[in-house]
Amino acid sequence: MQRIPVTERPNLSDIAAMHELEYIVGKGINGWDETAYYQFSMRQIEEDIEGSAEELEALCFQVVDRAVNNEEVLERLGIIEHFWDYIATSWRNGEKNLCGRMDLSYNGEEPVKLLEYNADTPTTLYESAVFQWEWLEQVKELKLIPEGCDQLNDVHESIVQTLPQLGIAGLAHFACNHDIEDDKGTLDYLEECAREAGLKTCSLTMEDIGIDDEGRFTDLDDRVITTLVKLYPWEWIMAEDFGRHIPSSGIQFIEPPWKTILSNKGLLPLLWGMFEGHPNLLPAFFEDDPAAAAFANAGNYVRKPMLSRQGANIEVVHDEKTLFQSDGPYGNDAHILQGFQPLPDLHGRYPLLGCWLVASKVVGLCIREDKTLVTGKDARFVPHVILD
Repeated sequence: MQRIPVTERPNLSDIAAMHELEYIVGKGINGWDETAYYQFSMRQIEEDIEGSAEELEALCFQVVDRAVNNEEVLERLGIIEHFWDYIATSWRNGEKNLCGRMDLSYNGEEPVKLLEYNADTPTTLYESAVFQWEWLEQVKELKLIPEGCDQLNDVHESIVQTLPQLGIAGLAHFACNHDIEDDKGTLDYLEECAREAGLKTCSLTMEDIGIDDEGRFTDLDDRVITTLVKLYPWEWIMAEDFGRHIPSSGIQFIEPPWKTILSNKGLLPLLWGMFEGHPNLLPAFFEDDPAAAAFANAGNYVRKPMLSRQGANIEVVHDEKTLFQSDGPYGNDAHILQGFQPLPDLHGRYPLLGCWLVASKVVGLCIREDKTLVTGKDARFVPHVILD
């Protein structure tokens, strides 16, 4: 894996505007940076990344199977009891999932390490699938990169192919908080994929969803919602007043309810407890676990809230010294401790490898780099190529 400088396309701002992605160019959440690209060999992609990520997801599914059969695990994850049977039923009924993004630490030589799994509300999907691919095609045409460059990028085709296989009947509603540009951009792209796949769709905000006298969720035209593709965290849904109606609503959710187990960073100590020593896992413990105290005393760990977004409230400790600590709204929440696996330092840039899985198959990569050890809201998306 190498980070290679490259000339930025001269009309980047116009290209971003054409894609309605002005907000990612040069600033903010998932900002885009094409003054460099990351280069991987085919061996690194096939052996180090693809195989490892797919194996890791299989291990995650074993954790889900354990959790839905063990109420103590669900309680440990902080999941509201009202939803335990609902989550277990969704898993036992084989409700299908669409996609997720595994965040991995990788330096090009040692095995990848799982840092967390964004299994419920992953973003940067459009940038990964479309904007990054278009960059590759255009810089090849401009001869800014070597001949023969490719990408790990079957994201778009895989989503379009998978959506009709999820059992969606009738109208599919797509909902998120439209005030969050990145969430709306991701959901708009998923809806575009659904239409390409031949599905009927309707877009609305979470606030637009109502409940009728029979406890069914409805849209602004009083149509009953039967399928809801959401970009809104399950833990938020379950905590809100309307959430208590979810188990009896009859809605098909994408992502399904059992994904709430995987999107919780409590997944990490559960994985370590079941598969201790696995080469792609880091030691991890619930903070109130007696084993966590001895682990913390060694002085090399990362403290993370179990439910958090955009790198908030993370503390990195190395050699008993705090190297980094981020602010955020999750400081009083339950935390885990995870072994410290520093991201590679490439001239003051720290790349985080995001591995996209669609229907449990690795189909794409997104690399976000920050100027700190923790990938936060100011991280930049940097494209990648494969070249031997």
